[in-house]
Amino acid sequence: MADVKHFDEAEALATVEQLFWRRGSAATGIQDVVAATGLSRSSLYNAFGGKDDLYAAAARRYLEHRSRPMFDQLAADGRGLAAVRAFFDRLLRLRLSGEYAGWGCMMANANAENPPDAVRAVLAEHHAVLRDSLAAALTVAQSNEELRSGVEVEGAAELLTLLAYAVNLRSRAGATRAQLRSAVTAALAALAS
Repeated sequence: MADVKHFDEAEALATVEQLFWRRGSAATGIQDVVAATGLSRSSLYNAFGGKDDLYAAAARRYLEHRSRPMFDQLAADGRGLAAVRAFFDRLLRLRLSGEYAGWGCMMANANAENPPDAVRAVLAEHHAVLRDSLAAALTVAQSNEELRSGVEVEGAAELLTLLAYAVNLRSRAGATRAQLRSAVTAALAALAS
């Protein structure tokens, strides 16, 4: 008779996502995952594979449930630089207040570690989707003549992507809203016409 799963994989993965997000992969052992989920090692291994596979699944969940909706909203906004400002305003709110304040971004945190290849693939996708969403907003800004002459959209989108990662990392390290807001304001002012 086949073994019947007696747990909700999606619920377990959501718990694991938060564990890796808050603590990082290096500081999270499989026993920590067992304790957080209440599942046995064998149940975890049977459902998800080893720790690296579990970390990759948690990273994928973070991308799909947390990052992508925010990036899709930015890409579809249609307000140009106002959309980019709104994105960074929301990012600052998420990183500095509420339930996950001080956690940073799971993807930014993973970039600061030495992640396994499966996680690197998710990180590359996250980066590309964020950059492309910023490029879409900047393309609108350019067509509205909101960008100063000579601004190259792809390069500016990469710059703002790196700024978003910096905001995430510095918020985790205790930077103040004023410090982070100042950097965002300066970056956007450098692009504006």
